[in-house]
Amino acid sequence: MTRRRCLGLLGSPLFARSLRLSRFELMSVRIPFAERVRESWIASWQNQKRDQTDFVVHFVRLHTDDGLTGIGETKMPRPQAEAVLERMMGRPAAEFADDDSIRGILIAIYDLLARADGKSVAKLLSPHAKDRVIPAWWSQCFPPAVMASEAKLGAGLGYRVHKVKARPWQNPIEQAAAMCAVVPKNFRIWVDANSTWETVERTIEITRKLAEFPNYFAIESPVPRENLDAYRRLKGRLPLKVSEHVDNVDLDAWAGLLDAWIVGAPKLGRYVRELSGRAVKAKAPIWIEHSIDNGIAQVFQAHQAAAYPGIEYVISVTHVLEDDCMKEPFEVRDGYYRIPRKPGLGVELDEAAVDRFRIG
Repeated sequence: MTRRRCLGLLGSPLFARSLRLSRFELMSVRIPFAERVRESWIASWQNQKRDQTDFVVHFVRLHTDDGLTGIGETKMPRPQAEAVLERMMGRPAAEFADDDSIRGILIAIYDLLARADGKSVAKLLSPHAKDRVIPAWWSQCFPPAVMASEAKLGAGLGYRVHKVKARPWQNPIEQAAAMCAVVPKNFRIWVDANSTWETVERTIEITRKLAEFPNYFAIESPVPRENLDAYRRLKGRLPLKVSEHVDNVDLDAWAGLLDAWIVGAPKLGRYVRELSGRAVKAKAPIWIEHSIDNGIAQVFQAHQAAAYPGIEYVISVTHVLEDDCMKEPFEVRDGYYRIPRKPGLGVELDEAAVDRFRIG
């Protein structure tokens, strides 16, 4: 949504008079990992000194004084989210349409504005929004056999792109061999090392071996992001595309070094819109993963990708959780997710699932 569009919403009689926030609901849930990967995921995170067996999500429902509702989520601590929501009450919803400081609550604002305008969030953000986007299947660093079963499952569900994690306690070449043996030729894989390959020499060695598998097309974060000189030395020497997280970096200093930008910042509105514009000019597509752990955020991320031409792939982990807490399944067909056509996000919370996992 352009700033002019935001100001126009603020000034219109419909939004200024009718869409005034009146109350909110905040529903906290604790969602475990899916049973099929639970043991492997917990083991992988224990190797990373991370003690976590589930995701805690805070769903948000905003109400207006004329009876409209919008749904969103927030990754803020609950007391902080409550304080932010309290300050928003009594004010026009459109006042927050360009406010990145409210993070995932912004999803509920866009849902409200789009519902009131009778169009999808994607069409609210851009009249030229696409009707489908490319979602990525996702896997933590699992043993080769589990990687293979997950890749096969993702391919069977219609995914054609798979982001996987590489870590020192599993052999990435063995993982690649296991996965590529069970997926179709058009199933594409990129591997995220999270800086664990450490050096230019090791990155070149591993990447060249992975490139022998036709399904592999990219690597992510092979060396520490702070080592910009290493990325300069890797330029032009790798047979796969190179991607890295670009949140909070000087993009001018990275000019020409990356084939794609990974974006995961909690700023969901103006920041993503403006970064998309820069990505188009830089000819470096965005692979976005700011909303990964619940169905509301997953669908919103898809609306953004449909609206902004700089975004190529959307990444989520909801399929490796026990439930995404949505009524509508996130269906992928032949590599694409079709954007819901109903006004707003076009999806609803599964109240039974929310009650099942509710902790507050």
